[in-house]
Amino acid sequence: MLLKQVLEVFDLLDSPHADGEKVKKLLLEAGVYQVESQRIEGPKGYTDFIKAIIPGRSGKISGGDAPTLGIIGRLGGLGARPERIGFVSDGDGAAVAVSAALKLGYMHSLGDVLTGDVIVATHICPHAPTRPHDPVPFMDSPVDIATMNKYEIDPTIDAILSVDTTKGNRIINHRGFAISPTVKEGYILRVSEDILDIMAITTGQLPVVFAITTQDITPYGNDVYHVNSVLQPSTATTIPCVGVAITTETPVPGCATGGSHPYDIELAARFTIEVAKAFGEGKCQFYDEKEYERLVRLYGSLSHLQTLGRSYEQE
Repeated sequence: MLLKQVLEVFDLLDSPHADGEKVKKLLLEAGVYQVESQRIEGPKGYTDFIKAIIPGRSGKISGGDAPTLGIIGRLGGLGARPERIGFVSDGDGAAVAVSAALKLGYMHSLGDVLTGDVIVATHICPHAPTRPHDPVPFMDSPVDIATMNKYEIDPTIDAILSVDTTKGNRIINHRGFAISPTVKEGYILRVSEDILDIMAITTGQLPVVFAITTQDITPYGNDVYHVNSVLQPSTATTIPCVGVAITTETPVPGCATGGSHPYDIELAARFTIEVAKAFGEGKCQFYDEKEYERLVRLYGSLSHLQTLGRSYEQE
């Protein structure tokens, strides 16, 4: 149960003075092995990138070979001040990531050590801009997606759970969270049976999978519609990525305040930890490697979908 951690994280993040150093201090005091905070300036302000490392019993940090899971909290910003006062719905990805890191650090300090390493990354920005989007406005960010991918995707991880508020649409009509099919190098692969099982056990309900399109797994900046940034990490790596979408029954603007639900955030954070446990033990496969290799043999590489594509001059 992570409700205590979620409430503690909310108290910290729901402030115009929230920053990376405060989050770093909280995580280190909880027993997280290593935390980095780095402030990056962008054209629309600044944000603090956070990376928290929790070593596993047989992980790479300890000289073992257990796989490493990356948990990325994706967002534009925690707040849209001064336009909006308070924590915005878009900040849920960061709340999930920091809550999961806080719980993992506490578990580690008690001796409940996972098999594999876990690396949690997100960014802390209480003063982010907004931008138009259909059907509801999006949160913007002081930095672009390429910068987020650079600071949030660690080269040592073997798979990614990318957590993002995904409420501003009409295609996911479910309150709680949903998962995506696995995405790898331009391929939208079969939904992981292992992750479906973990979701069903964690929620006590039938698993929920949200639809994604080819557009959603291409990089921002190519002038095509994206449901949101939940799968943008997949555009910058060769490892498998699964989106974890914090969802609602009705469209909710990312810049809306009062739209975050602690129980949904707790559920998503608890799910990421359960995946981390199983993944490090080799009991959770994100995709079928042999089937992926066959797809590539049959149809070739789709890694061009990870790029911005042909320039307009070439079209």
